[in-house]
This record gives sequence, structure tokens and C-alpha cells, in this order.
Amino acid sequence: MSIDHLALLPAYLAVLTAVGVFLADLAVPGRRGPVLTLAALGCAGTAAAAWWVGHAGTVRRTFCTPVGCSYSADRTAAVVAVLFAVLTLAVLAFSGPLLRDGHDGDAPPGEYAFLLTCSLTGGVVLGAARDLITLVVALETLTLPLYALVALRRKVVASAEAAVTFFIVSVVSTAVTLLGAALLYAATGTVHFGHLAEALAAGPESAGPQSSRLAPLVTVGAVLLLVGLGFKVAAVPLHAWAPATYDGAPLPVAAYLSTASKLGGVVAIVLVTVGPLGPRLAVTGGVLAVLAALTMTVGNLVALRQRRMVRLLAWSSVAQAGYILAPLGAFALAGGRAPEAVGVAVAATVGYAIFYVLLELAAFGAVIALRGADDGGRIAEYRGAARRSPWPAAVLVVALAGLAGLPPGLAGLFAKVTVVRALLVNGVVWLAVLVALNAVVGLAYYLRVAATLFGVPPAGPARRPAHWAVVVGLAAVAVAGLVVGFAPQLVLDAARLTLTP
Repeated sequence: MSIDHLALLPAYLAVLTAVGVFLADLAVPGRRGPVLTLAALGCAGTAAAAWWVGHAGTVRRTFCTPVGCSYSADRTAAVVAVLFAVLTLAVLAFSGPLLRDGHDGDAPPGEYAFLLTCSLTGGVVLGAARDLITLVVALETLTLPLYALVALRRKVVASAEAAVTFFIVSVVSTAVTLLGAALLYAATGTVHFGHLAEALAAGPESAGPQSSRLAPLVTVGAVLLLVGLGFKVAAVPLHAWAPATYDGAPLPVAAYLSTASKLGGVVAIVLVTVGPLGPRLAVTGGVLAVLAALTMTVGNLVALRQRRMVRLLAWSSVAQAGYILAPLGAFALAGGRAPEAVGVAVAATVGYAIFYVLLELAAFGAVIALRGADDGGRIAEYRGAARRSPWPAAVLVVALAGLAGLPPGLAGLFAKVTVVRALLVNGVVWLAVLVALNAVVGLAYYLRVAATLFGVPPAGPARRPAHWAVVVGLAAVAVAGLVVGFAPQLVLDAARLTLTP
């Protein structure tokens, strides 16, 4: 079995970035400048290499066997790697106030950057994964460093509690995912996406009476696999970890959890739904539609009662996960009858995920600019923020409006319209109505927070200006959000061409 090292170049660069950060921290311990600079350069290099390899004109595959290849450096891998690299770069910028040279009690800069770039490696490999084993390993590589990042504030009890909660639920979800993958392998004898799709299309019954008795394993395996992957997007029933974990983690880590981890789950679900599980649309459609309906409803209803900013954003992200999953569930329920159905469903899911990531990053970046990187505080503490810090508050208002699907957050508005259109194209009207109703419920808490920002500020000392790195990162995210808001078709076309098989 030959290895195409050029196909693995983006993964190599991500790993080298993590190792370089580790060595730099050994050389100059406790200094954030060298490690953050090296990490930022590594993220940029990884993104550039992924784009070059993925758009070189030929699809490069490696780790191939007679039944298929485990790693494919194609357009999908390139776009996913670039997204993760840009996310990591933005979170590094937001981490400026958290990482201080030699300050006791702050997160160690070397450990922080090393863990973040290790997680980036998992995201880079995830987009190129073409078998269940590689997919699960990439997801765990993406997730494992986050346990330590959440608990990196060693003197904060809430941080340790959040890490333990995250770890326990993650272990359960990983076990469920692996059990689902094992059952699919037991029923078909393969883990490669292409060969698995062929085996499921033929049906275990075609191999004889002995194999026909394994047919129920396919259904159970598909359900368990999707439910386990639902943890990454904080979908019901594996959603309760998100509020406690986000609120206990440092704000930049919470921003990474709510964007990168969710993006990883979306990519994994899309890959297995439109690929190996495609022949079992009746099963996957029902599971995804139920997950989407429960997730958006539970997330919005619980968000109405939140009084802390980060917990509100966490429950909002749960609801957003329901909107993200809805088009895939509708496509699968419809059985992909219309020729354009798969393209519309994938474009809606991936496009909404990208719009969400930009808006969520902007929201967390604005909170960090207003409050610092340690704690989001209570919503009431943001009263009058628009008068004290006008432009970070303006970014937060636009981000909240986008998450609600209202102008001037045009990216979020187009995202909601795209999801509803995908549901109607596939004929799943009841889910489209549920999305519309949940969007109305979401208006209540988004508008409540926005109104608080314009209240009369309480008397007290003026807050320190935001860290320069946060200002730069927030400005970049805000500009990106405005661009895709005025030109949403750029994202939707890229999503349709990227993950549609």
C-alpha cells in the first residue's frame, strides 16, 4: 500500500504546528508571543496547503485497499481544512486577554496553543476521511484536547466541573458511535464509505439466509451512529453537556466548542448520510428529522429562561443545531426523489453551518471584547453596553439578529430562508412549519438581550478597552459576516459543490 505524502501535506503541517508550538514553549516557557505567532503561521500554512492540494485538478487518495481508500484530499477536504484553520486562527486572536506572560492563574500559553493546534489536526483529517474508522479517529482527535482546554483554568472550580461533564457525556457518545459502526461492519463486512454504500444498497439479504438475519443490525447501527455523532452538534438527547461546559470554560474555548466542534459534527453527519447510509434513507431520514425537531424545540424553550449570557448562547446553539440537521432529515425522508434534492439539502445544511459559525464567532468575540476572556456574566450586567462600547455592542446586536434570522444580520436571514426552501423542496412541510415556529420563539430571547444592551448603564468605573488581538479578530469576523450576508450564494454554491457526492 503506497502512501501519497502530498495528499497528507495539510495534516502534516497541522501536526508540525502542534509540535513546533510544544518545542517553542520548552525553549521560551511562559512566553505567549513566540507560541501564538508560530501557531498563527501554522494555521495559515495549513489552510494554504489544503486549498492548493484540494484544488490541484486531481483528487489525491491514499491508504487505499482493493475495496476503497481511507483518505481523500479533494475539494471537500480542502474546504473543511480551511474552515478549521480559520476558526483556530480567530480563536487564537480572541485568546489574547486570556494568555498573559508569567501571570499566575492564567491559562499557560504553550499548553493552550498546543492543545488548540492538536484539535485542528483532527479537523483537517476529518474532511478527508472516507471510512468509519478514520472518521471516528479524526473526531476524537478534534475533541480530546478540548477536555483539557475547558479545564485549563486550574484555580476555577466551574472550569473543572465543566470539563468532567464534557468528558463523561463525550465518552458515552463515542461508545454509541463505535457500537453503531461495529454493527454496520458486522452486517456488511466493510467500513469504507463507497463499499459500505454498495453493500447496504444490495442488502444483507442478497448474501443468503445467514446474512439476512443480520439485516436488523443495519438499522440499529445506522441509528446509533447518527445519535452518537449528534453529540458533536449538541443535538438532543446528547445536548445537556453544552450549557455547563460553555459556561465553565474560558470564553475563547467556549467559542471554539460552539463552532469547531459543531462544524465537525455537521461534516461527519453529512459524509455518512449522503454517502454510506444513503441506501437506508428511510432510517436515516426518520432519525435526523426527529433529532432536528426535538433539538430546535428544546433549545429555544430552555433558552427563554436563561439569565447568563454564555448559557443563553449555549442553548441557542442547541436550537441552531436543529435547524442545521433539518434539511438532511427532510432529504432523507423524501428518499431523494428529486434530482436536485441532495444538492439543495447539502447546500442548506453546510451553508447554514458556515453562516452559523460566523455569527456565533462574532457573538462570542463581542462578549469577549465587552467582558474579557474569563466569564460571560449575567445578561443584566450588559445593560448600557451600547453606550460604553458602541462598536462591540453593535457587532453583538448584528450577530444576535442574524442568529434570529432578522436583518441587519443578513447571513442568518438567508440561512433560515435556505433551510425552509430545502424542506419545502423535499415536501416535508410539517418540519418547515416547525422551523418557522421555533424561529418566532427564538426572537423573544434574542431581542431581550439586544434591548438590554441599549438600556441605561449603571454607575461604576469604566471598563478597560478590549485587547488589540480581540479587536482585530472581531473586525475580521464581522467583515466576513457582512460579505457572506451580501453575497450568500458564494457560500451556498461552495457547499453544494463541496459535499455533494
